[in-house]
Amino acid sequence: MSAEVNAAPTTGQDQRLLQVEHLRKFFPIEKGFMRKVLGHVKAVDDVSLFINRGETLGVVGESGCGKTTLGRCILRAIEPTDGRVTFRLNGGEEVDVTSLDNRELRRIRRHAQMIFQDPYSSLDPRMTILDIVGEPLRVSGLASGDGLKDRVRYLMGVVGLEVKHLNRYPHAFSGGQRQRIGIARALSTNPQLIVCDEAVSALDVSIQAQILNLLQDLQQEFHLTYMFIAHNLSVVEHISDRVMVMYVGKTVEMARTEELFVNPKHPYTEALLSAVPRPDPDWRTNRIVLPGEVANPAAVPSGCPFHPRCGHATDRCRTEVPQWREVSPDHYAACHYSDELSLKGVE
Repeated sequence: MSAEVNAAPTTGQDQRLLQVEHLRKFFPIEKGFMRKVLGHVKAVDDVSLFINRGETLGVVGESGCGKTTLGRCILRAIEPTDGRVTFRLNGGEEVDVTSLDNRELRRIRRHAQMIFQDPYSSLDPRMTILDIVGEPLRVSGLASGDGLKDRVRYLMGVVGLEVKHLNRYPHAFSGGQRQRIGIARALSTNPQLIVCDEAVSALDVSIQAQILNLLQDLQQEFHLTYMFIAHNLSVVEHISDRVMVMYVGKTVEMARTEELFVNPKHPYTEALLSAVPRPDPDWRTNRIVLPGEVANPAAVPSGCPFHPRCGHATDRCRTEVPQWREVSPDHYAACHYSDELSLKGVE
C-alpha cells in the first residue's frame, strides 16, 4: 500500500485524532494435536486510515470483511498482528497504542471507548445498571463512592433513562434501553473517540432513529469523534462525515460521504450503492448483482481481491495489486482504473 494514504486532509494534520498505518490482524489456522499452523485468515490486511477530531467516519462492507476486527484492533481489545495506531490526546501528546504495556494502555483506554452491537450480550446480567455504567470509572480510578453515583445519575439523564432504574438489572429493559445503557457506559470516562460497532443494527427501525439522533446530539454536546461501523448504507449516509469501504480485510475506497455516494471510484462501492433501498414504490433501480461469492480471507485471490467479481477486471487486475492512492482531493481508492471508469452513484 502506497504512502499516499497519509496525505493530509483539507482540515489539516493537526486536526487528526487517530492515525492508523498498515494495520494487520491475521488469525492462524491450526490443525492436529500439535496445533500446526497451516495458514492464516487475513481479517484485516494492510489498512490505513485517519479520523479527524469531531467527525464521524463510517466503515461499511459485507459481513466478514473485517470491520469489527479493525475497530477492536484500534482499541487493542484484540492484539493486532502488525501496524501502528497513533492516538492524539487533548494536550497534543501522540501515543502509539500498539506499543503500550498494560498499565499505559489502561491510561489511554479512558480516552477511547466502544459501543457494542448486541445490547443483550454486552451487559452483564448479574450487575445492576449502577455497577455497569460505573465500572469504567472504577477501573480507570476516575471516581468512587458518591462521586461515582453522581456521575452515573448524570449519564442516565443524558441518554434519556430515569435515575430510579439504577438498581435494576439488564433483563428489566428493552433492547433500545439497553443500548442507551451501553452508550452511558461508553460516555462514563469522558472519551474523545467512540467506536460504534453496528450500534443500531440489532434494534427496530423506529428505535434505530432514536439512537442515531441521540448519538448525534451527544457528539455535539461532548465534542465526540465516532468510528461508526455498519452495513446499512442509509444509516451511514445519515450519520457519517466520511465513509470507508472494506472488502476482504482491505480498504477499497474512502471519501467524504456526499462525494462517495455521488461519485464512487471503485466498482465494489458502486455495487453497494446500487443496493441502497429507496422509500418510493415506483422506483425501479438498476441493481448490480455481483457474480460469485465473497473471497475467502484465508485464500485471498491474487492481484486485486475483488477481480473475480468485477465486471471491469482485466489481466492486470488478476496479477497486480492496486495501490491505495488519492485519486482526487480527500478521495482515496484502490483500483487500477479509478481515473478511467465512469461509475454510477446514488442519484
